[in-house]
Amino acid sequence: MSSFNQVKYVNISIIFKKQKWSGMFNLPASSFQFLLTFIILIAATSTVSQNLNDYIETSIKNSPEIQKFELQYKRAFEKVNEANTIPNTEFGVGYFVSEPETRTGAQRFKVSVKQMLPWFGNITARENYIASLADATYEDIVIAKRKLMASLSQSYYNLYANKAKQEVLIDNIQLLETYETLALTSLEVGKASAVDVLRLQMRQNELEQLKQVLIQQYLAEQTNFNKLLNRDKDLQVAVVRELTIPSEDFEINTKNLALHPELLKYDKLYQSVTQSELLNQKESSPMIGFGLDYINVAQRPNMDFSDNGKDIVMPMVSLSIPIFNNKYKSQTKQNKLQQEEIEAQKQERFNTLETRLYKAINDRISARISYKIQTKNLKQAENAEEILLKSYETGTIDFNDVLDIQELQLKFQMNQIEAVKSYYVQTLRINYLTN
Repeated sequence: MSSFNQVKYVNISIIFKKQKWSGMFNLPASSFQFLLTFIILIAATSTVSQNLNDYIETSIKNSPEIQKFELQYKRAFEKVNEANTIPNTEFGVGYFVSEPETRTGAQRFKVSVKQMLPWFGNITARENYIASLADATYEDIVIAKRKLMASLSQSYYNLYANKAKQEVLIDNIQLLETYETLALTSLEVGKASAVDVLRLQMRQNELEQLKQVLIQQYLAEQTNFNKLLNRDKDLQVAVVRELTIPSEDFEINTKNLALHPELLKYDKLYQSVTQSELLNQKESSPMIGFGLDYINVAQRPNMDFSDNGKDIVMPMVSLSIPIFNNKYKSQTKQNKLQQEEIEAQKQERFNTLETRLYKAINDRISARISYKIQTKNLKQAENAEEILLKSYETGTIDFNDVLDIQELQLKFQMNQIEAVKSYYVQTLRINYLTN
């Protein structure tokens, strides 16, 4: 396996223009503070880092899932306009089938109009409640983007590991072909048996089989990667050829876990319940109504006085008082219980995320340890190989030992690749939870 170049960390910031998004969703600037800068740590050469950054931007732009959450958010925010309404205006028309006689004449028909108005601050409380629900929905967009970035990056590292393993297998197949040539030469002079040649050929066949399996697995992972980009599954993916574990790890601020969007969403839900209770208090207040009744009066025949046939106009004021308010008392209790439930859910989620964080930290340490051991073992296997090749000069080469050493080399090389991939995958998970 070829030695890997030392690489550097590259911070890739996925920046969403504040003006563009605030115009789209009509949100205050503070709502964008967490989403505006999501930094994902990638270890690669600068060119490949830029490629992965481009892939991430494309996936966010094309993702149907993110588009779904954005539409849900816009729909939720549109409900604020729906909340800014008052009860319907009531109109009534009545015709007196049996016209009642009054001093000024017979009443023929009646027209009325009535408008109920909520108590002061009721509409504002309703708007604030709907806006708080929309704000909680907005966190779904942030979470979906984070998860998409993590899934795409992990798929990218899977592709890297697969390609690296294919190259290792190709190198080992070529090495076995060299050994086969040596075995055939030794066979001609009677220093090797035909069985040795057949063993080498069978081993080549096994490695060829492993390579073909890896190719199929690569195509499957490539399909997964392309579908995360929402594009044709057969498009080629530019994957980094060389990765290595850096000499030092970046600093981890575990306190940032408390600011993770999956936890912030619970804070937003808690706030929405607070707004729900404020709305509940406003709705338990009276409603005041204003109206007007108009009654048409016919003139009395054969009579002449000043108010003959004078129509009746009657302004009205009404008050709706929730005397039986058990409904509102019950809603208050429900809101309190819901807030306690949200607090419990948040703590449960925090515990889960914290467990995942420290597992990723420990797994990354294990990956570094594994990489060091595999590198040491690989060096020793290469030394053993050199000894075997030198013994060929004396005509005492043992092809069973050759196959054993080759198998160990392949094992160490594969484990080394897995250690590198594991290191970056765990780094990705740490970054997902703490940035």
